[in-house]
Amino acid sequence: MLTRRTEARTVRIEAAELAAARVHPAHPNNGDESSYRDATGLNFIGNFTKGLPHDPVGVVDRAAYHTLLRAINAGSPEFFEQVTLGTPLPNRQKLRNPLAGVAFDLEGLDAQALSMPPAPRLDSAEAAGEMVELYYMALLRDVHFSTFAADPGVNAAAAALMALSDFRGPKPVTPATIFRGFTPGDLTGPYVSQFLLKPVNFGTIPFNQRQWTDKAGIDFLMIPAQWRAVQNGVVVPVPFPTNPRLYVRNMRDLATYVHFDALYEAYLNACLILMNLKAPLDHGNPYLVSQTTDAFGTFGDPHILSLVCEVATRALKAVWFQKWYVHRRLRPEAFAGLVHHNHFSGTPFPLHPDVTGSPVLALVQAHNFAQGAPNSYLLPMAFPEGSPMHPAYGAGHATVAGACVTILKAWFDESAVFDPASPDPGWRPVVANLPGTALVPAPGAPHMTVGGELNKLAANIAIGRNMAGVHWRSDYTESVKLGEQIAIDLLEEQKLCYREPASFSLTRFDGSAITI
Repeated sequence: MLTRRTEARTVRIEAAELAAARVHPAHPNNGDESSYRDATGLNFIGNFTKGLPHDPVGVVDRAAYHTLLRAINAGSPEFFEQVTLGTPLPNRQKLRNPLAGVAFDLEGLDAQALSMPPAPRLDSAEAAGEMVELYYMALLRDVHFSTFAADPGVNAAAAALMALSDFRGPKPVTPATIFRGFTPGDLTGPYVSQFLLKPVNFGTIPFNQRQWTDKAGIDFLMIPAQWRAVQNGVVVPVPFPTNPRLYVRNMRDLATYVHFDALYEAYLNACLILMNLKAPLDHGNPYLVSQTTDAFGTFGDPHILSLVCEVATRALKAVWFQKWYVHRRLRPEAFAGLVHHNHFSGTPFPLHPDVTGSPVLALVQAHNFAQGAPNSYLLPMAFPEGSPMHPAYGAGHATVAGACVTILKAWFDESAVFDPASPDPGWRPVVANLPGTALVPAPGAPHMTVGGELNKLAANIAIGRNMAGVHWRSDYTESVKLGEQIAIDLLEEQKLCYREPASFSLTRFDGSAITI
C-alpha cells in the first residue's frame, strides 16, 4: 500500500509540474479600444457595449464603459455590481458571467494559459468581408443546403464574396464551398454533419434528431428603435420554437439548434452515435490488445462520455477570459448599426469600402423593407434578443466544439468511413429531404470519414451561430483552435495518471497529425 501511495503521489506531482511549467502567454488585442475617437474622445465603437447606455446612433456612454473597464481590471464581484447598465430592473438583461474568465482549475490549463491572435480590426477589409458574409447568411437562411447549387441568391453571394479583397473563407467561393468551415472534411459531402442527423440511442431510449423549428422568413432587430432598445439591454421574450419537428436542412434550422442547445449536446450525441455504431477505437487504446481485461472506468464508455463533458467547462472558462479580459470585440449586430448610421445619419464611422460599397446592402434594405423596416441596413437577426450579453471573440460554442471534437477524434479511429454500400444503415450517409421530414441517401459517394464529419460537426455548430447573426467567421476559426489546444493539454495531463500504456492519435484542425 505504501508503494502505491508513493507512486500515486509521484504521478500527481508530475501532472502538477506539467501544468506549472506552462508559461502564461501575452494576450494582445487588436487595439480598437484605444483607436477610435470623435469630438468628445475615445468612443469604443469597435468594442462590445451591449447592455450599457447608448446614444441615438448606438455609441456607448463613455462613463458607463469605463465602469465596465474598471470591473474587468479589478476582476472582483463588487466592481461588477457597480457597472452602469442601460436599462433599469426588472427589464434588464445582465452581463453574462464575466468572472468565469478568471476562475481556475486544478486539472488542465488555467483559463489564462492560452492566447488567441487579435481579432480583425473594425476598419479592416477582413472585418468588412466577415460582415458581408453575415448579411448574405441572413438573407439566405431559408434556402435548403441541397439546393445551393441551383439557387440564384447563393450563386450571387458566392460571386460577391469572391470579389472581396480579404475574405478568409474557403476559396474559390462557390455554392459548394460557401459558408463552410476550414478543416479537413468540411468541403466533403453534404453541408450538414452526419452527427446532426443520425439517430441517437441514450441507453434504452432511442430518439431521432428532428428538432422544433423556427418559422421561415421571420427575422428580428431590423427596426432602429427596437435595435437601440436591445443595445441598451432591454429584455426581449424568447419563445421556444413550436413549429413542426424537422431535420436540419437550412441555416435557420442550424441557428435554431444553437439557440437552445445544451452546449455540449451535439458532441455527447456524436459520442453515443459512434458507440452505438461500434465505431473502431483509436489504435492507442490499450484494451484493444489485452487478452484478459477490458475497459470501463478507464478507456471505456464511461470514460469518454465524461471526458466530452469535462473538457467543455474548461473550454468555456478559457474563452470567457479571452472575451472579457482581452478582446471585448463588438457583435455583428452592433457593426451593422455602424453601417446603417453611416448611410442614414451621415455619421462617418471608419468602415472599409468592401462593406459600405457592397451590393449586399441593397438586398438587405429590400429584405428589411419587406419585413416592415424601411430604410434599414441593420442585420436581420434570427434571435429576437439578438446576440447574448458577452463579447463576440472568442466564441463559446466554437471553443467547446473544438475541445469536444478533439476529444472524440483522439478516442475513435478517425479513418472509419461512412459508406453508402455499408450493410449497416447507420454507416450510410444521409441528408434531410426537401421538407425536412425524413432522411434520404446523400447524393454521390464522397469519402466521408469519422474525423472529417466530426470536424464538420464543429463547423456546423460554430458557424450556426454566425448564421443567426451573433458571431463572426474569425470567432469560429480561432476559437475551435483554442478549444483543440485545451483538449490536447487535458489529455496530456490525464495520460500521466493512467497505469495503462496508452496513447491518443488525432488529426488537428490544420491537417497535421499528432500523438499524445
